[in-house]
Amino acid sequence: MRATPLAARAHILAAVVCATLCVLPALRPGAGIAWTTVGLLTALYLACELPGRCRLLGSSVPISAGSFFPLLLAAAFLLPPAAAALVAIPGSLVGRVEHAPATARRIWRAAQLALTVWAASCVHGLLGGGATLGGPGPERLPDFPYALLPACAAALAFSLVLTALDGSILATAERLPLRHAWSGLLPRSLGPHLVHGLAGLMMAVLWRSSYGPVSALFVLLPMYISCWIFSQYHREHAAHRATIRALVQAVDIKDTYTRGHSERVGRASVLIARELGMAEDRLEVLRFAGILHDVGKLCVPTRVLRKDGPLTPEERRVIELHPEYGHEIVRGIGFLGEARAAILHHHERLDGSGYPYGLSGREIPEFARVVAVADAFDAMTSTRSYRRGRPVPAAVEELKRCAGTQFDPQMVRALARGLDRHGWSTASTVVTADEAVPVPRVGGGGGTGAVRRPVRPRSPDGLEPAPGRAAAGGGLDVAGGRAVAADGSGLAPGAQSPVDRTR
Repeated sequence: MRATPLAARAHILAAVVCATLCVLPALRPGAGIAWTTVGLLTALYLACELPGRCRLLGSSVPISAGSFFPLLLAAAFLLPPAAAALVAIPGSLVGRVEHAPATARRIWRAAQLALTVWAASCVHGLLGGGATLGGPGPERLPDFPYALLPACAAALAFSLVLTALDGSILATAERLPLRHAWSGLLPRSLGPHLVHGLAGLMMAVLWRSSYGPVSALFVLLPMYISCWIFSQYHREHAAHRATIRALVQAVDIKDTYTRGHSERVGRASVLIARELGMAEDRLEVLRFAGILHDVGKLCVPTRVLRKDGPLTPEERRVIELHPEYGHEIVRGIGFLGEARAAILHHHERLDGSGYPYGLSGREIPEFARVVAVADAFDAMTSTRSYRRGRPVPAAVEELKRCAGTQFDPQMVRALARGLDRHGWSTASTVVTADEAVPVPRVGGGGGTGAVRRPVRPRSPDGLEPAPGRAAAGGGLDVAGGRAVAADGSGLAPGAQSPVDRTR
């Protein structure tokens, strides 16, 4: 508890006091509580939480209390508010927590769930929900569909109180502004909590029926299995993201000049894909393709990436191998799917003069054509030490001019539509180098603007375009012809960019 901020400790203490006041009426003599039902529900909730503490099972069972919310809501429907609040406390105090401080988190969760279940039970009772659940015998059937009204109202109260308490602890423990702490909590949780409420209603009806409490387990078991499957999916997805993050960080460490470039290419690729109407299941893979398009630079010698001077023909050939290196790095990562082909072919050109294989037209995979446009767009709009990023409209016009030869016109049009619809935030065009130096501002008005300077001016792939050549998108293009230059100028081969630095 000592590691918990003082405001958070005071907030937890206040929640504990309120929870204690809520459960006290159940402990008074003559309260008329059905202690058998309280004991069974408490033991069942405790049994559901305990596997998370087991070393053998802990990593494979759902650790979120949401896995067992139907059971808590069933308690809210079956018991008076004070008794229902008691059901949540023992299981919450022994449940597994992922992060320190464990004691503070367990105490908070117990108080939070006690208050939440108490509120849900109060709402359910005020609407006469207890009488709608029926009882043993054919003469006491559940009152459907009216039983749905108090159950859904109780689930709504459950969701409101739970999210309110979640936001309040975030505001006090992490010092977030209230509007940020509560932002999005209720919309994300309301749907699942209503589903939990319906499952809890089924449990309560079966519990009250002639089949007894054992029959209620037939509702809880499939809910638990579905939550376990869902948690496994999220665990796997988190592992995927961690893999991608590790690769991107490795690239950023090796070539800090383009830090942030990969993430922005991923964002721009998804922007294009949405305008094309791609299926949702492909969007995440395409985002991975954009983020990892330059992962092959890990295999390029650092002395080549950071060379202070023109590259030799041999060094240029080494650089041109980075798409193939990247493909080899990700070859065994199965979840990347189509992204692997995009990493390999994102420097191909529509007219067949790209590399590594000189594919043309529709021979180039769709993902690669998307990433090529996104890569070039970010290269032109990102600020470099030797020139400022081009305005978004100018970059789009340059892409349109090169469409049909270097880029797929369909992808360029999709990017233009996406930018018109959603814009391109300033966060996506931050400086991508390391040291700040003042340089003259582009345009009138005088003054200077702070941009960041690396060891030397380089293109987005860590290269200075050689005379007579241009960099396609964010990388090296040795195919000749009209192309987007590394500095975003779109100069013809052999032309001198006004922002090129003489060395």
